[in-house]
Amino acid sequence: MSASVEIKLKKVDKVYHEGEKVSGLLVISSNSDLKHDGITLIMEGYVNLQLSSKNVGIIEAFYNSVKPIQLVSVNCEVSGPGRIPAGCTQIPFEVPLQPKQNRELYETYHGVFINISYSLKCDIKRSFLSKDLQKTQQFLVQHWPKVIDPPKPISFSISPVSLSPNNANVPNFLIKGKFDSTRCSVSSPLTGYLSIDHCAVAIKSVELQLVRVETCGCAEGYAREGNRIRYFF
Repeated sequence: MSASVEIKLKKVDKVYHEGEKVSGLLVISSNSDLKHDGITLIMEGYVNLQLSSKNVGIIEAFYNSVKPIQLVSVNCEVSGPGRIPAGCTQIPFEVPLQPKQNRELYETYHGVFINISYSLKCDIKRSFLSKDLQKTQQFLVQHWPKVIDPPKPISFSISPVSLSPNNANVPNFLIKGKFDSTRCSVSSPLTGYLSIDHCAVAIKSVELQLVRVETCGCAEGYAREGNRIRYFF
């Protein structure tokens, strides 16, 4: 006997916001009557943290001790034990998207050290002589659009005094600059200016590095390492 189950979400883009209902259909196909011991639908959301070997060592990173942080956990009984007729059966479902107590929902994100994912899992239990039917469908979580904060410019100054204490061999220089805003949309450029007031030696190049800092908004999810984008002038 051949049988399968699919999870079809109502939204084609699979994007949902907190407070919405994740709805769709469970599509069960079978070429003969399908006897089962119950159908459940589970909604889960996790923050998975990956330790860096540069921070904790290779052995500690291999045996990652940081447990996933569960944001969502909803278990729905779709049907008790019964029988599904041969052919294609569609069962509608609707699950509210709400975080666990004392947790909050973070946007779906797949990074180097932090991954935030959400999924629906359908589990059709069958007798020990037959294999259970399971299907997992991921969906995306985004925050509701927020009012854009006004720009928060910040000025900076770099000199040998502002560097680390071991700067005895650093020639005298002074670099000033300004970021137009400390809050930027990922779809907008990072703007500002950089000026070199003076330098005791000839300048061969100026390098600007953008270092990604990954965070999920909680104390457990923070990583400073990441890819670096370099610009030379």
